[in-house]
Amino acid sequence: MESRYGWVIVAAGAVITCVAMGALFALPVYLQPMADDTGWTRAGISGAMTIGFIVMGIAGFGWGALSDRIGARPVVLMASVLLGAGLILASRATELWVFQFAYGALVGAAGGAFFAPIISATLSWFDKHRSLAVSLVSVGGGIAPMVITPFAAFLIQSYGWRSAMLSIAIGALVIVIPTSLLIRRAPEAAEAAAPAMNAGPVERKPSAAWSVLRTPQFIVLASVGFLCCAAHSGPIFHTVSYAIICGATAMGAAAIYSVEGIAGLFGRLIFGVAADRFGVRRVIVAGLALQAAGIYAYIYLTQINQFYMLASVLGLAYGGVMPLYSVLARDYFSQKVMGTVLGATTMTMSLGMASGPLGGGWLYDTFGTYHWLYIASAAIGLCAAALALAFPPPSKKAESGSGELQPA
Repeated sequence: MESRYGWVIVAAGAVITCVAMGALFALPVYLQPMADDTGWTRAGISGAMTIGFIVMGIAGFGWGALSDRIGARPVVLMASVLLGAGLILASRATELWVFQFAYGALVGAAGGAFFAPIISATLSWFDKHRSLAVSLVSVGGGIAPMVITPFAAFLIQSYGWRSAMLSIAIGALVIVIPTSLLIRRAPEAAEAAAPAMNAGPVERKPSAAWSVLRTPQFIVLASVGFLCCAAHSGPIFHTVSYAIICGATAMGAAAIYSVEGIAGLFGRLIFGVAADRFGVRRVIVAGLALQAAGIYAYIYLTQINQFYMLASVLGLAYGGVMPLYSVLARDYFSQKVMGTVLGATTMTMSLGMASGPLGGGWLYDTFGTYHWLYIASAAIGLCAAALALAFPPPSKKAESGSGELQPA
C-alpha cells in the first residue's frame, strides 16, 4: 500500500511542476503585449526573468534545507501561496520595478520550492524504480511549455495580458494548493526526520545537513550539474537565432523549441528506465557524451530539417539526464539531508544555466559567428562527461539510506 502511494506522489509532483513552472516560464508570450500596453522596454520586462533565475536558484537551496526540517508539504504550500501572490501583484503592476519585484523576486522564489522538496519526498518512497519515478515527476516541467504557454497566449489574445496573468494566478492556486496536500514523505523517512525528543543536545541535524555539502561526492555532483547546464543553456538560447541566420523563417526556427521539448519528454522516460536497469552513473555519462556530440554537430547544419533532427537528439540527451542527478544524490546521501543536497545542486545548476546565454552572446559579438559557441559548449559538455566518471559506486549503507553519506 505504501509503495503504491509513491505513484500518487509522482502524479501530484508532475501536476504541481507543470502548473508552477508553466506559470513562471510563460513570460515570453507576455513580452510583446506588455511592452505595447505599458511602454516598458523589452529589456526591462525580460529582466524580470533574469532576476527570477537568480532568485530561484538561491531560494531553491533554502527551500530544500527547510524541507528537511519541516517536510515537503508545508514548503510546497507556502510556495504555492507565494506564487499566486506574486502573479497577482505582477498582473496589477503599473511600475516596471514593481513588476520585476513581483515576477522576478516573488514568483522566482516560489519556483525554487517545487523541485528539491518534491523530488526529495518522491525519492523516499522508491527503492526499485527511483529513476523512473523522478523522471516522471520531471515530465511535468517538460509538458509545461506545451500546455501553460499556449493557454496563456490564448487568454492574452482574448482578454489582455493583465487578465490573462491574473487568471493564471488564480488557476495555479486552485490546482496547486489542493494537490500539494497529497505530498508527504514515506513513513520511514518521516520518522527519521522527526525531532528526537529524548536525544537532547546530542542531535545536531543542521550541522550534519551542512557537512554533506563539503564532501567530495557533493562537489562532484554539483560540478557535473553545473557543467551540464552550462553546456546546453547557450545552444538552447541561441539556436533559434542561429537557425534564422542559416535561412530559416522565424516561425520555423521557433519550432525548434517544441521539437526539443517533445524529445525531452521521451528522454526522461527512456533514460529513467535505462538507469533503473543499467545503473544511473553509466546512463548519465552516456547522456552527457551524447549531449556534447549533438552540440558540436550544430556547426555543420544549414537546413531547418537538420536543425529539427539534431534538436530531437539534444532534447533527448539533456531532458533524459537532468532528472537523474537527483537519483544519484540519493545513492550517496541519506534521505534526512536530501532536501539540502538537492536544493544546493539546483542552485549550482541555475548558475550554469545563467552562464550559457551570456557567454554565447559574447562569443557571437566577438567573433561574428555562433560556431565558437557550439565548440565551447561541446568542450564543456565533454568535461562534464569526464568528471562524471569520477563518481564512485555507492555503498550498501548509502543505498539503504541508513548512513549520511558514502565516503569517497
